[in-house]
Amino acid sequence: MAKSLQEFIVEEQRQHGGPDISGLIFEIAASCRKIAVAVNRGALSGVMGYAASENIQGETQKKLDVITNDIFTHDNEITGFYAGLASEEMDDPHEIAANVPRGDYLLVYDPLDGSSNVDVNISVGTIFSILKAPNKNPVVADFLQPGTQQLCGGYALYGSSTMLVLTTGHGVNGFTLDVETGEFVLTNPGMMTPADTQEFAINMSNRRFWESPVQRYIEECVKGKDGGREKNFNMRWVASMVAEVHRILCRGGVFMYPFDTKDPTKAGKLRLMYEANPMSFIVEQAGGMSSTGRQRILDIQPNGLHQRVPVILGSKNEVERVVGYHQGA
Repeated sequence: MAKSLQEFIVEEQRQHGGPDISGLIFEIAASCRKIAVAVNRGALSGVMGYAASENIQGETQKKLDVITNDIFTHDNEITGFYAGLASEEMDDPHEIAANVPRGDYLLVYDPLDGSSNVDVNISVGTIFSILKAPNKNPVVADFLQPGTQQLCGGYALYGSSTMLVLTTGHGVNGFTLDVETGEFVLTNPGMMTPADTQEFAINMSNRRFWESPVQRYIEECVKGKDGGREKNFNMRWVASMVAEVHRILCRGGVFMYPFDTKDPTKAGKLRLMYEANPMSFIVEQAGGMSSTGRQRILDIQPNGLHQRVPVILGSKNEVERVVGYHQGA
């Protein structure tokens, strides 16, 4: 009989020790179940389309961005596990209510990654990262920890089924929501990313703005056997990081949102704390690699809560090739 999420996490805690974050993971899973319902009922509940607001990045929020952020923030705040919470959808960290005990951890999250896709019924997700809190009254600087300090990184995928994929530093495991029992069940144990691949995912509309190392790599992939590579490649692009990374975990591939010159004031597109760090943690634990092209993402010392970085992650041998091109190889 397949293990439930609770059974698996309790056994993993006994085996590996370290901080007991099992309760935190169970509550996050409960929040993701609620969000899955909200996403699935979006059109029926009349909450599709845009809200009359923008997030701190100046992006127009979807109604479900706001709703899912409220769910994830409220449900995890009241657990008493956290000293502070920070969301991609909020300008500043969320201060824990005065009537709620303050815990020993910090939670950072993107409540609805890929929300531009909700109106067209394409998979979206929730990304989260758990950190140790230096104190009970954290300020912004206390959240700015490199990815190597993460205690847990994970995501929920809301697609043909709802999945929860996470790592606590001991490999990557995937759990599927059983809608009849309401439990997440272990369905993808020990997920590993193949070192080699014939797939890449990138927004080709930005091609003219890329740096030369990325131009060179994509040109090779497009030409395939006719351009010096030993194989032909396929391109994928969903515009949902959760969906892209999940595909890479299941069958390999490279996901790239590199630096480009379209807006030189932005160091990258994706947020280090809410997206790049937890996904890099997962990909590395699955045998893959994650880099900006010039630096391992998990080694970056954050300088801001909403800092952006270039992201190149996935199958190790292909990411190493792109990194080599950035280094002049």
